[in-house]
Amino acid sequence: QVQLVESGGGLVQAGGSLRLSCVASGGTFSTNAMGWYRQAPGKQRELVAGISSGDTTTYRDPVKGRFTISRDNAKNTVYLQMNSLKPEDTAVYYCNADLTVRRGSGLYITNFWGQGTQVTVSS
Repeated sequence: QVQLVESGGGLVQAGGSLRLSCVASGGTFSTNAMGWYRQAPGKQRELVAGISSGDTTTYRDPVKGRFTISRDNAKNTVYLQMNSLKPEDTAVYYCNADLTVRRGSGLYITNFWGQGTQVTVSS
């Protein structure tokens, strides 16, 4: 069964860096658009950064210039490099991906979410 697994979260001081990774595995699939979302306590989940199958990227304004999203299609992996972290970046970060999944004789575009990884930035 296809799943997304994130890693790389943790506790870091303000100004520090973290690199999140998300690997898609299981089944037969190809990757389309991928992205990272985050959800802070009491707030709605929001898109942080996205990357298309053609490597076009988009970023939420507060993270522009500090975060970089990238992908390695050979490894079915999307990364989020986070630099100059601020306390307001504290949240659970979720990987999201549109995958074209083979089921039987058919191909289905399906949206997947990872389980989330906690990022905590101390002041």
